[in-house]
Amino acid sequence: MAGLKYQAPRGTFDVLPDAARSRGRVEHAAAAIFARAGYEPIATPSFEDTELFERGVGHSTDIVRKEMFTFEDKGGRSLTLRPEGTAPICRAYVEHGMQQLAQPVKLCYRGPFFRHERPQAGRYRQFHQLGAEAIGADSPLADAEVIGLLAGLLAELGVPGVELRLGSLGSLDARRAYLDELKAHLRAHEDELAKEVRERIDANPLRAFDSDDEGTRAVMAAAPKLVERLDGDDAAHFEEVRALLDAAGVEYTIDPALVRGLDYYTRTIFSFVCNRLGAQSEIGGGGRYDGLIEQLGGKPTPAVGWAAGIERIVLALDEEVAAAGRDVFVATAGEEHGDRSLALVLAGELRKAGLSAEVDLGGRSLKGQLKQADRVGARRVVILEGGGAAQLREMASGEQRSVDAGNLIEEITGGEA
Repeated sequence: MAGLKYQAPRGTFDVLPDAARSRGRVEHAAAAIFARAGYEPIATPSFEDTELFERGVGHSTDIVRKEMFTFEDKGGRSLTLRPEGTAPICRAYVEHGMQQLAQPVKLCYRGPFFRHERPQAGRYRQFHQLGAEAIGADSPLADAEVIGLLAGLLAELGVPGVELRLGSLGSLDARRAYLDELKAHLRAHEDELAKEVRERIDANPLRAFDSDDEGTRAVMAAAPKLVERLDGDDAAHFEEVRALLDAAGVEYTIDPALVRGLDYYTRTIFSFVCNRLGAQSEIGGGGRYDGLIEQLGGKPTPAVGWAAGIERIVLALDEEVAAAGRDVFVATAGEEHGDRSLALVLAGELRKAGLSAEVDLGGRSLKGQLKQADRVGARRVVILEGGGAAQLREMASGEQRSVDAGNLIEEITGGEA
């Protein structure tokens, strides 16, 4: 139909080559850091049983109540595009008997995730995250290590204006006692709270700390803070995490009002924020989730991890990554079929030898091919002249010499392969 235009769905975007290079730098740096620390890659499906998220993430969370993309398959089963990565990884840990492996099982991942949110800078309906999980260790060392991985990644990438905020939610038992105290405080000031906060006093009172409503913020400024109520093992765990981060030189700020948007967190929680991202300032975060695997049908298993938004990291970096130049561009002086075939074969052989090589696909003249070689940043150009003759041109100097067409690989690589 004339004039019909298709666009990417609202809240999604195309990753074009320039942006793909920036994202690639982030992903490659993360993969190297994960590998050096012994975190093995895992990939889970893009959709799961809806109940996995309802049970794992929590019925009262905004993610489950408002943001999930849920649908019925042809068999009438309720499925949901994954809104986060930890619950699926824990499901895989239980399903595949990974508790039988040496613990902790250290895993890393990257991929697309989906939430039905209002699109804005740094927040999309399809977004991409990378993350790390250490499953099967209750030691504060695991908390400090995973925090250090994300701190190291952001430092290595050169993300500016990053601050680590650290808190603790205590154990599930300690939190239950605290929540009774918090609910009492909220009910005492119920008339001053936002409507949404009032509706969730019983279901999820901790989310009141995240409210942007002025009246609610004033109430929460005077609210009891869980991190100030820690005692016994919870207090000792949090103190040890802080001591380990201090020893590792990881700077942080204690945030007594820090909460997470998922119900499964216990004890250590953390958030890396970036002052270049405005309202959506979190670049990554996570914490400990010691009860989640048991909740999903496994044995009681401590675990800690984090996720970071690739789009948010790229947005914070605000940089352009130049395209890599080519080692060789293979050109032909004439239009003979044999020369074009030889160019394609030669390019393939150069790639097998470990060099980047490109051949003209546009039917350009020799002059046009040399311009194209310059556009793609080729260091050298092989010009096939027919009859077994060839020239090797150094693009930086413009120097050109005859080479043996039957021995081009050795002539070009010069021992580089």
